[in-house]
Amino acid sequence: MSNKPTGELYVISAASGTGKTSLIAALLERCPQLALSVSDTTRPARRGEIDGQHYHFIDAEDFRQGIAQQRYLEHAEVYGNYYGTSRERVEQAWASGRDVLLEIDVQGAEQVRQAFPDAALIFILPPSMATLEARLKGRGLDEPAVVQRRLDEARGEIAACEQFDWLLINDDFDRAVDDLEAVIAAWPLRRRRGIGHARCLLDAETNPITIKD
Repeated sequence: MSNKPTGELYVISAASGTGKTSLIAALLERCPQLALSVSDTTRPARRGEIDGQHYHFIDAEDFRQGIAQQRYLEHAEVYGNYYGTSRERVEQAWASGRDVLLEIDVQGAEQVRQAFPDAALIFILPPSMATLEARLKGRGLDEPAVVQRRLDEARGEIAACEQFDWLLINDDFDRAVDDLEAVIAAWPLRRRRGIGHARCLLDAETNPITIKD
């Protein structure tokens, strides 16, 4: 990946059931400059999932070759299946003038931070563990044992959220989307982005350009 990307990189992580996917969909409607990077995975497509829209579904051998060739900005193995973010797709989005949004887990977020320190890491918190449990049960998608496993995983993910730059609480959906939009607007204005410009201004004062007749 280039050391001088032409766009921003935003990472959004959250425990299962926090409402992350719905928040991202609403955010993308408000921020057309954002491009959501669709991850590769080796798991089979579920009913209703579309290749290239929900995931890029590839076989395990292709994925392992991608790891060996460093084609992934981040990757992880979860319950025997691989998931990863293609470096090439991120760079293509930057080249087209878009900022890039990644929807990945805490493990992947840490890998992105190592590879790209200027990425904005955003973690979405539920209002309470009781609310999270109610949401997971209310979906009706998982057996009780799976719900409990997801709750146990959520506690570990929430414990790791301090590594993120922004912690937003999804207790009110519209307000949470407003908060996400505010982060997208504020991040490019952060201090370290302005330091380079300030130094250029000072250099210009120290070494003024003279125009010859």
